[in-house]
Formats: sequence, structure tokens, C-alpha cells
Amino acid sequence: MPRADFYLIDKPRFREQPLLLVCELAKKAFAGQQPTLILTRDHDQAHALDELLWEFDDDAMIPHQLAGDDDDDDVAVLIVPPGVDSADRPLLINLRETCPAGRYQRVLEVVAADPAERDGSRTRWREYQRLGFELHKYDM
Repeated sequence: MPRADFYLIDKPRFREQPLLLVCELAKKAFAGQQPTLILTRDHDQAHALDELLWEFDDDAMIPHQLAGDDDDDDVAVLIVPPGVDSADRPLLINLRETCPAGRYQRVLEVVAADPAERDGSRTRWREYQRLGFELHKYDM
């Protein structure tokens, strides 16, 4: 059964920089040797995440790149802005406002503290529920 985990941002350091939580999740996935897709809302967010993955932890080197190169399959973490196609992977981190299409075993939803973000996450929760996902929620 596929699984969706919702990470609701609450701690001050994640409130100020929600992409830090995305970096922490990518770091954990890489440590667990799980090839990961990160679907960003737009190209600006994709570039910001690309930069932050280099800087956020001096002790962590997480192989990552923006999708669209020929060697996309070889990198551990692939950042995918809208309009760019990429092959499915078992683990997906979704930063978009809609449930992602494709085949994956687990999706991680990072939800900012903003009330509009929370409303959108409730819609996605119901959609995953309808699709038969096992659902979990974590306050971060």
C-alpha cells in the first residue's frame, strides 16, 4: 500500500525557512539509499532548494541536481520544477499544490505554517485517502 506522510511545519527554524525541512528529509532519504524526487512549485523554488542543499549542513554531501540533464537517473536527489519530465522514483517529496501523478511507494508532503497552505494540504490528504494511501501526520 502506498503511503503519504504530511510534515506540518511548526518549529521556528522551519517556519523561517521551510526548505530546510525539505533538506533534512532529502538527507535522511539519501542516508537510507532511497532515490528521491522533489517536485517544486516553480523554477525559483527549485533553484533555491538546489543552493540550500549545498549549504544547509557542512557535514552532509547530498548528491543532487535539477532535472533535465541526461544523467538524471544517476543522481540520488532530483529536483523537478513544473514542466520538466522525469522518471518516477519510489520516494517523492511534494511541494506542489496538487497530488502528484505517477507511481511511487511513498510521498512526503511538506506543509508550511501558512493557513492557505494548511487548507491545500487538507484537500491533498482527502485525495490520498480516496486513492487508498496509508496516511501519517507529523508536527515539525
